[in-house]
Amino acid sequence: MANAVTRRRSDSDVSEPSTPISKPEDSQIEVVDTDARLAAKDAPVRDDDGRLLSDEERKAAEARIKRMLDMRLMPMTILIFLMNYIDAFTSARLQGMQTDLGLTDIQYETVIAILYASYVPAQIPSNMIINKVPRPSLYIGICIILWGLTSALTGVTHNFAGILCCRVFIGLPEAAFYPGSMYLLSRWYTRKELSFRGAILYGGLLISNAFGSLIAAGILEGLNGARGIAAWRWLFYIEGSITICVGFLAMWALPDYPHNTRWMTPSERRLAQVRLAEDAGEADEDSASESAWHGLRLALRDPKVYILALMTCSQLLGLSFVNFFPTLTQTLGFNNTISLLLAAPPWILATIVTCVIAWNADRTGERYFHINAPWWGVIVGYIIGLSTMSTGGRYVCMFLMASGYAGFALTLVWVSNAIPRPPAKRSVAMGIVNGFGNMGNLIGSFVWKASWGPEYHPAMIISLASLAFASFLAFIVRCMLIRDNKALEAEMMEKMDEGEKERIADAARLEGITFEEALERKKGFRYLY
Repeated sequence: MANAVTRRRSDSDVSEPSTPISKPEDSQIEVVDTDARLAAKDAPVRDDDGRLLSDEERKAAEARIKRMLDMRLMPMTILIFLMNYIDAFTSARLQGMQTDLGLTDIQYETVIAILYASYVPAQIPSNMIINKVPRPSLYIGICIILWGLTSALTGVTHNFAGILCCRVFIGLPEAAFYPGSMYLLSRWYTRKELSFRGAILYGGLLISNAFGSLIAAGILEGLNGARGIAAWRWLFYIEGSITICVGFLAMWALPDYPHNTRWMTPSERRLAQVRLAEDAGEADEDSASESAWHGLRLALRDPKVYILALMTCSQLLGLSFVNFFPTLTQTLGFNNTISLLLAAPPWILATIVTCVIAWNADRTGERYFHINAPWWGVIVGYIIGLSTMSTGGRYVCMFLMASGYAGFALTLVWVSNAIPRPPAKRSVAMGIVNGFGNMGNLIGSFVWKASWGPEYHPAMIISLASLAFASFLAFIVRCMLIRDNKALEAEMMEKMDEGEKERIADAARLEGITFEEALERKKGFRYLY
């Protein structure tokens, strides 16, 4: 029996989507139009929805949705990162926090490291939660408020035990920010749109390192002793209070998911879902049978997750100087205020480099060299740092070191590209990679020892070796993705579980095409390497 193929809808078509139903008959496949059954199953689609999906208005409508997200989602996430990653802790150290609390060097290093005892393991359940909660805007907003409150309470501590408790508890809400934000972006942007947006988001973190030092310099210089309170305590009070306000703002400003964001029309929400369905050949939704635990099992069975996690850990060990950057600028021989001001320009350059590299990564679709080139720059910086103690040479070294974070900014983007579906698996994979990866920061807190200063040669050698190992692991992932692409090119998908069938059927329904057409389009998907 011949196939009855459903055509794309135009402005004159009915508003209800047409999803064909396939059934076997005489070893052939019959495709039947079932508008009436779908109308009973799904709520009727508004007329302007059909118009949005037409060829004439599709391009303009899609550009309008991206512009709306870029003007609302991106500024909010940048503000979140600016407030929640301002380096109050290391800046406060320069103004006497360690002395006031009576911390030894080992205790201070422990306080730095203990954050990751809660931050690292909390990222996996946090991303499992954000994939299942209907309103991620509320979840992220609440975590920001809790983070700000804990940060402000750090200012009232008076001993090692008090500040240790604050650092442990601050890691729990902080675990939601970066992997959660990157996962939220992956639910809105396609593979070739995600790198630049992810870089802009991460640019908020890098800018926070720059302006955090500038803000800290102003507070530490102007409020020292005001109302009998030490300047480093004012730093925690002020930044914590502002962060709480940002948390309430995030609840209103952030989107949820393409199917339920409050400030989008039904037609805009539908087109947002279609964009992602077209990008991978299947709907970006978990099927009814795919729970968060199912996503965890899938992620744990994928060897790419382990290699990417180890790569990220090694990478962040190589970049762990970030927790000590103001201390490193202090080795240039200037006073505390000048040292904080000198910490800003390297991070401003790093933000620019990150955005440029990410823009080109989206334009070309290439990932490996765009991630590794900044790491190689850091390796050159470490070689300079090992070779000279001159002020100019060491400062150039710091610019190269800071720019290395352009590679990390693309890491979770690559995870999202390499492990795209189902969303439950992707969210867990991103949590595992970023969570385990931050073990590198934990190890790094003991690598940059004060006793190794001001040269820090052993720390630089360890970091250089770590980045070289991370580059090797990235090459392995690249080879695996090339192999997977060759397999996709060599054969059609012969086996498909019910979850995959349901997502492809959903994509076909959203786009008004047949199941077979959606399956044919899925063949066009390729991993980015």
